[in-house]
Amino acid sequence: MRLDDERESNNVEDRRGQSSGGGFGIGGGGLGIGGVVLALVVSYFTGISPSALLGLLSNSGGRTVASTPARHPPADDEMATFVSKVLADTEDTWQVIFRESGREYRDPKLVLFSGATPTACGTGRDAMGPFYCSLDQKVYIDLSFYRELKERFHAPGQFAQAYVIAHEVGHHVQNLLGISNKVHAAQEKAESKTKANALSVRLELQADCFAGIWANHADKMRHIIEPGEIEQALKAASAIGDDRLQEQSKGYVVPDTFTHGSSEQRVRWFKRGIETGNVKECNTFQAGNAL
Repeated sequence: MRLDDERESNNVEDRRGQSSGGGFGIGGGGLGIGGVVLALVVSYFTGISPSALLGLLSNSGGRTVASTPARHPPADDEMATFVSKVLADTEDTWQVIFRESGREYRDPKLVLFSGATPTACGTGRDAMGPFYCSLDQKVYIDLSFYRELKERFHAPGQFAQAYVIAHEVGHHVQNLLGISNKVHAAQEKAESKTKANALSVRLELQADCFAGIWANHADKMRHIIEPGEIEQALKAASAIGDDRLQEQSKGYVVPDTFTHGSSEQRVRWFKRGIETGNVKECNTFQAGNAL
């Protein structure tokens, strides 16, 4: 990617090496039995594993826990500099898109952490992969995920790494537009876990499409994508499809349990975003059954 002359974001917080600031336990200062029950219920309707939800809920009932003051990444940290420049590019791109539609874009924060960290959604853990917390409007990433993306998922390259950030920023866009709240409300009313999962898939595929929207506009405005790099992101999107992940972990695929979409769906919606550059083309909720 051509980012050498691009600015870095001021919205990156480096928590690597800090204590997570929260513990896990039944009763006391940790997660009570009510939290365990809540995790199981939410898992039923969202398809997220109970262990991951327990991790999120285990931090003082989901309240933010005080931690050491935020610090910026070291200037000589190449990977931190890279993600900071990618975040800055998403900021510049979405500010323009929102302004053109008469809206105001609020930049999210990006938190670098290692192992575990407190969030407004509870304790975030590296095993969960990169994620977005709507309660504090922050994207969280343990940069070791990029090594896993390369070695486990065989999806190397800077643009594949940028796609990961852009997807999570896509969830921030959904939050600002009020889409996330509507989906979560609909999931609570869903008649079955399968229908709740289907809504989650549409939300995730839209975030993929929004990632493509960013790539389209950023490259037109700043020419940051080099030849062959789009294929890197497509390979990453394919590698983390639900069907591919289930096949790797279980040896078989259960479509009703998908929460992010199949490899083919994730590639298709990212391509739609990057080819059209039109936010209106990312309405996965009106796509019918032909996702």
